[in-house]
Amino acid sequence: MSPQHRLEYLQRMIVTAAQMRSIEQRIFDAGMPIAAVMEKVSGRLALRIQALYPQPSTHRIGVLVGPGHNGGDALVVARELYFQGYEIMLCCPVSRLKDLTATHLHYLENLGIACYQSVDPLAECDLLLDGLFGFGLDRVLTKPISTIVDVVNEWDIPRLSIDLPSGLHTDTGQVLGTAICATHTLCLGLWKLGLLQDDALHYVGQAELIDFDIPLADIAAVLGEMPSVQRVTPQCAIAALPLVRPASTHKYKMGHVLLICGSRRYAGGALLTGLGARASGVGMLSIAVPQSLKSALSVQLPEALIVGCPETEDGAIAELPASVTLSSFNAIACGPGLTTDATAVVEQVLTSECPLVLDADGLNIVAHHGTIPTLHKRQAPTVLTPHLGEFKRLFPEIADGMDCRVTAVQRAAKHSTAIVLLKGARVVISDPHGSVRVNPTSTPALARGGSGDVLTGLLGGLVAQKFAAPSSTTLLDVVQAGTWWHAQAGCLAARKRTELGVDAHTLTNFLIPALARQTQIGTE
Repeated sequence: MSPQHRLEYLQRMIVTAAQMRSIEQRIFDAGMPIAAVMEKVSGRLALRIQALYPQPSTHRIGVLVGPGHNGGDALVVARELYFQGYEIMLCCPVSRLKDLTATHLHYLENLGIACYQSVDPLAECDLLLDGLFGFGLDRVLTKPISTIVDVVNEWDIPRLSIDLPSGLHTDTGQVLGTAICATHTLCLGLWKLGLLQDDALHYVGQAELIDFDIPLADIAAVLGEMPSVQRVTPQCAIAALPLVRPASTHKYKMGHVLLICGSRRYAGGALLTGLGARASGVGMLSIAVPQSLKSALSVQLPEALIVGCPETEDGAIAELPASVTLSSFNAIACGPGLTTDATAVVEQVLTSECPLVLDADGLNIVAHHGTIPTLHKRQAPTVLTPHLGEFKRLFPEIADGMDCRVTAVQRAAKHSTAIVLLKGARVVISDPHGSVRVNPTSTPALARGGSGDVLTGLLGGLVAQKFAAPSSTTLLDVVQAGTWWHAQAGCLAARKRTELGVDAHTLTNFLIPALARQTQIGTE
């Protein structure tokens, strides 16, 4: 495997603490000394830190040393940086260290590097290296370490954590009392699950993976050839998009999606969903809306077939016209802006034999009427796209006490026999068989009303194209690709317009530019 393909493979892998222990143990059992692994890891870390802070004469680095091998890693990094001309100061607040860590500390002290129990002398440093705890921490931080963490978090100094910020649970990303609020995290070997949890993002900062040559056979022996939990990468997302079309194709071969959305109260939901679907490249776009919205939507989306529907007194869709045959579409996307007055329409859609993306009020209607069991009877695939509030209404027993989004979404997908996409700062997607994809890149700019409507339309269009021209690409692949694409559009828009300038309508204008940029570059 070439270095590039190896890196692409590693970028997809996500491990729990138990899995990482098993992988490391295989390495040690094969004869690799722990000390040699520490040297290799720390050498890679030192090189990366030198790249980030390239002028040693202007950088004083403070190093927080913990009792275990994470502390040993930090000490070896400190040694290497010291030899490159960086000024080093150590803070080791504990007296009992693992033997290897204690040996490295003894050597640095013999080099004349000062080591303090208090963190106060490090206040004037230009960078703090966090080597207090690595993966596997499962207990609340206590004094004096908790006090040190709280103090350094108040300092206006960059903080770089080794593997993951000290104080974060490796799997859930939850804060164990307190945690280092890092500006940069250098994750070792394989991505730790906790780094991709919403609760951890405030503490992780900019994260990147440091490869130290774990044998792929050892990874596969623990995770399997196709791990169930994976991180979405640009390469796997782009591969699932319908970017290449046969030269002799026509619009009916490129999918026909029906959007059922909007109400007089939430007219914008129909437009945003339609704009998202249009960007997907779907061959035919039909949109069912209340009759009163038909004219306005036709102006905004002239290429779409707008179906005016009978409406309730409050302006919601009362029913679908007899001319709409649900089985004639390749996919349906239903929910944005409907209001719960459209219950009869949602129930009709649920009984159809057409692939379905269900969002917003479509989900609320299912939750209110307890019709999750109806999903089990569907003969066609279903994709549910709740935000956290909708997820709690749909799956209250699963959401109660939820500490890991991945586990919760896996359970919800199995319970509903649907693909479940849980929105958030890091979108988590699971199919009913337990395969999970986590989208690692997004932006707070997407925390705007209507952004989810755009995603629903985009997914609807992509799903329609998948079922119009069946291929080996799975529905999970398509959903993860649409999620990644939506996030990339948000990131590009935020770079161009700031996070404040990305309303949902603006977001739709960046869908195609974001995809064009990614397919030209090939990587982020």
